[in-house]
Amino acid sequence: MSYQPSGRHQKLNYWLENNIYQKIYLHFPAFKSRNFRLFFSGQTLSLSGTFMTQVTISWLIYDLTHSAWLLGLTGFLQFVPTLILTPFSGVLCDRWSRRNLLILVQVLGFIVSFALTTLTFLGFVDFRILIFAAILGGLLKGLDMPVRYAIVIETVDEREHLSNAIALYSAILSSSMLIGPAIGGALLATVGAKYCFLYDSLSYLAALLSLAAMKLRSTAKLDINQTNNTWQKLQEGLDYVYNLLPIRIILILLAWHGIAGISYMALLPIFAADILKGNGGTMGLLSAASSVGSVIACVYLSLRRQVLGLERLMALCPVAIGIGLIAFGLSREIWLSLLILPVIGGAGILKVSCGNTIIQALVEDDKRGRVMSLYSLAVIGTLPLGNLFAGTLAQQIGAPTTVIGCGIVCLLEAVWFARKLPLLRSWIRLKTHPPKELSKTAL
Repeated sequence: MSYQPSGRHQKLNYWLENNIYQKIYLHFPAFKSRNFRLFFSGQTLSLSGTFMTQVTISWLIYDLTHSAWLLGLTGFLQFVPTLILTPFSGVLCDRWSRRNLLILVQVLGFIVSFALTTLTFLGFVDFRILIFAAILGGLLKGLDMPVRYAIVIETVDEREHLSNAIALYSAILSSSMLIGPAIGGALLATVGAKYCFLYDSLSYLAALLSLAAMKLRSTAKLDINQTNNTWQKLQEGLDYVYNLLPIRIILILLAWHGIAGISYMALLPIFAADILKGNGGTMGLLSAASSVGSVIACVYLSLRRQVLGLERLMALCPVAIGIGLIAFGLSREIWLSLLILPVIGGAGILKVSCGNTIIQALVEDDKRGRVMSLYSLAVIGTLPLGNLFAGTLAQQIGAPTTVIGCGIVCLLEAVWFARKLPLLRSWIRLKTHPPKELSKTAL
């Protein structure tokens, strides 16, 4: 006979379930929206597979060639398509259905990933195929990154939950960067790279199912018949960002982060194999370690409700990244490197997420897609230069010295941003507390 809970136990279970949900919704109100829950779960799986593939490709290329320059070149070629396509993707975001665009890119991503998986299982993969796969991945990333950022606002039912949704989306990226490399490192050390690529292929299916289940409200789009000039729409977005100095300051800061603050990631295979004398598992640990700090940072951001104050947090991040990179470049112990990387990763995601939150909360809706495409360009589009620069320098002066040099650049970046901070703070205060509201508050 099956156990039937008593009425008292049923009431207790009901209270516990509702109390837990209330606490979750209190701290993470974006989860009240069904669409955001679907988006969060599907993208976490999909992005974890994407980052796993990136780590696996980097490790395999260095394992096959032992060339720091080729590693940097791969990073450069991987993100060049992103650099070219991201601004045009922003125009598409403002013109067509963002969900349909994202579904299309996910389908194309599945095809590329499944082809790479098949070739790897058949034993036909060499470094040239891996580089070509990295380029295709960059092509797809250039198409879907602005769409991912811009669609967040459509997944929440209440506008006041947007900042929480943005922080949680940053948590998706960070947790994926943690889960993907961690599982990838374990698979590399045990069953091989082909199962990393297989995981990535399957993760695309989860994302497609979640996107298909979403029911998004219609939003205003550009009139295709009246705005066929894509170059004109792109120019409008560029002019908007150029004339709005605070957004321009944020994007410049994030661009420098892409060049100097995160280029160490391209050199992790060298640190794992040569500096720290490890293997594929070490590579997975190093990649995952920086994401530990990222997850913690995103949880902290998701609990914040005010946009004002994030600019001060952004000012501290380049300092932490610079000191962390110098310490990482000097480290020769695995345990010490694993303690340093979470600081670098946490500060990096705080900088990127704070910039995202400030821009998303204050940008005009009809320009959101184009502005977020420029944001994506600043965050990701500068990585080709950073990767090529880091790989070339590492070939000449060594990976540790290169990372130390990047840390010094980040400290100089912090000095520049500190001088712009008063202007940025006054702009945020004006946008979040208009003069009428300020006068009422004063009374």
